Amino acid sequence: MRRNHSTTPRTPRILGSLLLLAAAGVFTLGAAPAARAAAPTPLDQVVPAPASAKPAGAPYRITRATGVHVDDSAEVRRIGTYLTGILRPSTGYPLPLTDHGTGGIRLHLAQGDFGAEGYRVHSDPAGVTITASAPAGLFHGVQTLRQLLPAAVERKTVQPGPWQIAGGTVEDHPRYSYRGAMLDVSRHFFTVGQVKRYIDQLALYKINELHLHLSDDQGWRIAVDSWPRLAAYGGSTEVGGGRGGYYTKDQYREIVAYAASRYLEVVPEIDMPGHTNAALASYADLNCNGVAPPLYTGTEVGFSSLCVPKQVTYDFADDVIRELAALTPGRYLHIGGDEAHSTSHDDYVTFMDRVQPIVARYGKTVIGWHQLTGAHPAEGALAQYWGLDGTSATEKAQVAQAARNGTGLILSPADRLYLDMKYTSSTRLGTKWAGYVEVQRSYDWDPGDYLPGAPSSSIRGVEAPLWSETLATSADIEYMAFPRLPGAAELGWSPSATHDWTTYKHRLAAQAPRWDALGITYYRSPQVPWPTN
Repeated sequence: MRRNHSTTPRTPRILGSLLLLAAAGVFTLGAAPAARAAAPTPLDQVVPAPASAKPAGAPYRITRATGVHVDDSAEVRRIGTYLTGILRPSTGYPLPLTDHGTGGIRLHLAQGDFGAEGYRVHSDPAGVTITASAPAGLFHGVQTLRQLLPAAVERKTVQPGPWQIAGGTVEDHPRYSYRGAMLDVSRHFFTVGQVKRYIDQLALYKINELHLHLSDDQGWRIAVDSWPRLAAYGGSTEVGGGRGGYYTKDQYREIVAYAASRYLEVVPEIDMPGHTNAALASYADLNCNGVAPPLYTGTEVGFSSLCVPKQVTYDFADDVIRELAALTPGRYLHIGGDEAHSTSHDDYVTFMDRVQPIVARYGKTVIGWHQLTGAHPAEGALAQYWGLDGTSATEKAQVAQAARNGTGLILSPADRLYLDMKYTSSTRLGTKWAGYVEVQRSYDWDPGDYLPGAPSSSIRGVEAPLWSETLATSADIEYMAFPRLPGAAELGWSPSATHDWTTYKHRLAAQAPRWDALGITYYRSPQVPWPTN
């Protein structure tokens, strides 16, 4: 309909009245009705699901007057700084960080039954308090607080809000102490910045272990002073023949420190005695025939092996483990041990019997892939199980027997938790040797009773490996990890009683706007009821 543009001027009295109304906020020329503020996210709708969530009363609203109050502790202050770094850009509020004050947001360490990583979030109209008995718990509580705020809080420009946190109390702690994700930087090399980006994504879901697969047939990715050609030559390529790369010791320290700031422990892996072509190509003496093979850029496995009878092999292992252990403050060092098809069984047992004590000598606990259970796992060692539903009963029984004998287990079943498996036949990235792994299949199992014959007490946790044969960018990493990674995190963190695909898929769908705000690339699985607007 065409408007009538009258040229007749309004009287001064009418114009003055309209201006007074507008100034009072009663009337705004040309303004649309204000949209109703969205209800705050319910306390039980975060991922991973909390152990307990009890709604009560009205929400707390972050405003320009809100402050962030922390204990007089350098570590708690650092967590507070992390939190304000998230909140300030999107809210536009100053959110001063102080070690005194009431109301607002408080981060507080206190004695209580929280454990090393548990926490409590209490919200009411007067403020929000996150309480824990250790800094890691406070940090995990901050992740829950993030998810209780609108997804727009993740953006780096000022957003309209409002910024409400539902009233009530969350009390939470992890089911398992080991909740890991593995990134393969050997098949394709990823920069320090790319690894840091993944660390931030892992932290949002309370992952606490970052397993870095630092060596394989296609590339060696960590500088070793006593064997310099490992990185300089063995790290010079990758799958498909790209330029590869490696981390200097300072760069590795930077990754370790950044992970620690997000309460992740780095678990470095040097895969041995197989998956070693990059090392064999770098040093001829590591080969039984004394001849170095060419560098390898393919994707086949099982063809390489260190020379078990040679003493130089153990000199090499000792030097590498010693230097890597010195760089790594965490508890673990992973020695691989899978797919050693070119190593005889007797040689494999000999090798593992000689290398495991080297790890202990430098103050670390051994982790190996579950083939380690076919040798003699060291006391306290952990075996990482990556078998399938179709893995032979004999192999499963071997792992279960080791668990009954005291070997702890990390569960990474390839047809459930390998994030590099294709979702469907049309997935543009990934492989399919373990089958297609859609989101429901990845989530819908229980680590506590997964492996027949293994005591539930032997399960230390879960880990979601991401192999990089087909992945070359951060977007590739994210597409394969999301939306499956949050489910792996929930398997490791949440009580088994909360485990239910029917309700989980709705909580997972609600994460999509947050991923959009964070710029995370993800697969829109048809199994998940994603938001439509």
